[in-house]
Amino acid sequence: MEKLTITTPSDVLSFIGHTVGFWPQESLVCITLDENSIGATLRIDLPRQPGQELPYARTVAHYLTSDTSATSILFAVYTSATAGPGEARPYAGTIAALTGVLAEQGITIRDGLFVGDDTFSPYDGEPGTSLALPVSSAQTSAINAEFIYRGSFVEPTDRITLPSTSQEATKAAAVEHHMETIRTWSTDTALQQGRKLWADMLDSTVFPSDDSCHALVANLQFPAIRDRLIADIPGVDEPMQQILFAQTQAAPKWSRIEWAQQLLLRAYTRTTAEHAAPVLTAIGYINWWEGKGSKAHQFLQLALDTDPAYRLARLSDQMIGSGIVAGWNMNKDTAYKTLPFDVP
Repeated sequence: MEKLTITTPSDVLSFIGHTVGFWPQESLVCITLDENSIGATLRIDLPRQPGQELPYARTVAHYLTSDTSATSILFAVYTSATAGPGEARPYAGTIAALTGVLAEQGITIRDGLFVGDDTFSPYDGEPGTSLALPVSSAQTSAINAEFIYRGSFVEPTDRITLPSTSQEATKAAAVEHHMETIRTWSTDTALQQGRKLWADMLDSTVFPSDDSCHALVANLQFPAIRDRLIADIPGVDEPMQQILFAQTQAAPKWSRIEWAQQLLLRAYTRTTAEHAAPVLTAIGYINWWEGKGSKAHQFLQLALDTDPAYRLARLSDQMIGSGIVAGWNMNKDTAYKTLPFDVP
């Protein structure tokens, strides 16, 4: 695939929006760079309490240094907070602390943007000067047009809206029917049949029937089968534990992972709250693999809303909350990326 070049600040904002999938609010976004090639993108909420600048900076640096090839970063501060002429930019202490912490790791800050509600400007520029550009210019950038051409779009926020479901009694009965059948099989047979069903879905180019969706949801109710089916998503032939924690030598097949998420969302609409937790947890895993920690957290919380005792969702959410990054995102050759980019 031909590489694209980010040349303007508007291109940077477009890239951020499409990469994280939504327009950030009260956020710090950092993009790692190796020479002129873009690496990982991190979005994290801005600190809410004063006096936390250094611990916050160390947390951000911990994530950024997971990209071992990074030599510099670009950053953007998204906030509704303002500063008058002669006043320091909002979160200046945070950026100063981050600059120092990254310098200790041999990483420099190449440039920064201050993104307000209506305009954006260089972070180190004087507030209110003519350097400010309208935020809407991101919608007319060349990079934005390329992303849209490739089928990408930017949500206004990161809040997840799940598709609605209906006919709950019928769907629950259909899933239970498949679960009864699975219980009659030996462990090996049940696992083999579940993997074949899932492989056929992943290898297909069309959405499965409602009955196949019910069967998939039924298989996901059994932990041993569920874990194996999640591990089958990336299309990597390595030990299951290494796949689940995104620590494989081979790069995952990201297009297959994206298709799996669409299949799981379709299966979700064919089930009920009674059986939804494993489906939502699997989608949470996919978002974690892709480096979308905030969305992964939301899907896992939705899983726990349907079943507060669902152990895999709770353990996975604790793992993400502790700052553990999916192993694939620590290597630019295996990390999830929408398009290859360079910066001048």
